[in-house]
Amino acid sequence: MNIAVIGAGTMGNGIAHVFAQHEHDVTLVDVAVEPLERALTTIGKNIERQVRKGTLAETDGQVVLGRIRTATERDEATGAELVVEAVPEDMELKIGLLKDLAGIAPEAIVASNTSSISITALAAHAARPERVIGMHFMNPVPVMKLVEVIRGLQTSDETLATVMELARGLEKTPVEVNDYAGFVANRVLMPMINEAVYCVMEGVALPDAVDTVMKLGMNHPMGPLALADLIGLDTCLAILEVLHQDLGDKYRPCPLLRKYVASGWLGRKSGRGFYDYTAKS
Repeated sequence: MNIAVIGAGTMGNGIAHVFAQHEHDVTLVDVAVEPLERALTTIGKNIERQVRKGTLAETDGQVVLGRIRTATERDEATGAELVVEAVPEDMELKIGLLKDLAGIAPEAIVASNTSSISITALAAHAARPERVIGMHFMNPVPVMKLVEVIRGLQTSDETLATVMELARGLEKTPVEVNDYAGFVANRVLMPMINEAVYCVMEGVALPDAVDTVMKLGMNHPMGPLALADLIGLDTCLAILEVLHQDLGDKYRPCPLLRKYVASGWLGRKSGRGFYDYTAKS
């Protein structure tokens, strides 16, 4: 299948990688050359890691990279059978993209990788609302098996079946959920992360102590604050803002999270979040 992925950030490059690895031709689109170059570098490093682990042959890795082409114009998505929207978690930005796609690829299935925004609301701005669906991949995409598949009010049975089968073809486990704020993953995860931030703000414990309690006491593979740094604190805040608006005060973002984002402490991608990553880079 001919795939277009719009947005070459952490999620977009991972999504492009897994589609290319499973024999799909991918056009990866972003607004400038620099993020596309970074994306290809990241994909190359992840492929090298797969080769070292023996999960991918070196020759296959070269083939995977060869299936990905890059573009800085959305018009390059013309002809795509599936467009995966992986732009930042901003409603107006996503709506603008849906409106553009109405003229660029009106017959394509449009799968939003949104982690919290209503698929029904996004689909209202599409050429064919019945062909809009949520396809929420987990980070890091090449490793994590889950894909939340979110059905909007107008999503057709055919679109749902196609996307479920596509996800299985990527060796993922698709789970169908309904269109509510945060769906399942973030509706459950984000309150835990938010409460962990409150524990730090209120002096209950230092970040490492909070994470150690959750890892050893709850058998989590990663503590909530380290996970927040991996996701991106700006992304966590954006998701919590949607949850707070749609579901009420129990999802109100912690002031310390707002402060970190305002200061540019966004987690791993900025080198500083609840942990300092500059010495490790």
